[in-house]
Amino acid sequence: RGFNIGESDLSLEASIDPMWSGRLTLALPPENGESPEIEEAFIRSNSLPNGLGLTAGRFLSGVGYLNSQHAHTWDFSDAPLPYQAFFGGQLIDDGLQLKWLAPTPVFLEFGAEVGRGANFPGTDRNKNGAGAGAIFAHIGGDVGHSNAWRAGVSYLKTKASDREAHFADTSGIEALGKFTGDSATWLADFVWKWALNGNPKYQNFKFQTEYFQRREKGDLTCSDDEGVGNACDPGASGSSVTSTYKTRQSGWYAQGVFKFTPEWRAGVRYEQLD
Repeated sequence: RGFNIGESDLSLEASIDPMWSGRLTLALPPENGESPEIEEAFIRSNSLPNGLGLTAGRFLSGVGYLNSQHAHTWDFSDAPLPYQAFFGGQLIDDGLQLKWLAPTPVFLEFGAEVGRGANFPGTDRNKNGAGAGAIFAHIGGDVGHSNAWRAGVSYLKTKASDREAHFADTSGIEALGKFTGDSATWLADFVWKWALNGNPKYQNFKFQTEYFQRREKGDLTCSDDEGVGNACDPGASGSSVTSTYKTRQSGWYAQGVFKFTPEWRAGVRYEQLD
């Protein structure tokens, strides 16, 4: 309530040598006494041949369109609803990312990632090896001097071990769910930009939309979280039950933002979960 600066970012970026550069981004919480968090900490290649690029460390995943952008560059003050539901806001991972920019007349990019998978929808599994993998492809181009577009498709596969979620039954009894299994997410994105003669300084318009679909399969353990009767099995107070769990979820958003003067822009966003 009232005025609040929200979270702030402190970014440091420099060249390490002719072949590598590095970046460190710290997320500074608005409350006093809270510790900063490492949002990004990676090195990136500068001179790999044939359009290849390699990133190693902690980075914003390249899946989708909005995920790889910092929050302060978003058109709205929060992430779209599907990003909050499917990625907990934004997907950040520790690992490796390899991109290839094809030497074609149109923009054509392919990428692959392998990571720890410790963040939602995965969990820290306390073991060696990769816990998540992703692939993505983007294509785009110009239409005349004033329009540009980009479309893409992405796939994320990760694993969860005892991923916790709290919920209540119809009587209001709190229950604790723990999911263990595989989580797979598909994304499709499309962006169209307009700026008179390609100059966005004075006026421009951007339309973007993304569609998410996640399928999860594994086991779900439900246990009484209050010790007063059982939200999972009313006949056995205090016990827990494990069952096979399989679900499909989807969501999408669409937004348009018009910059009508150099200082002002206005936009609208619609979002939905199924």
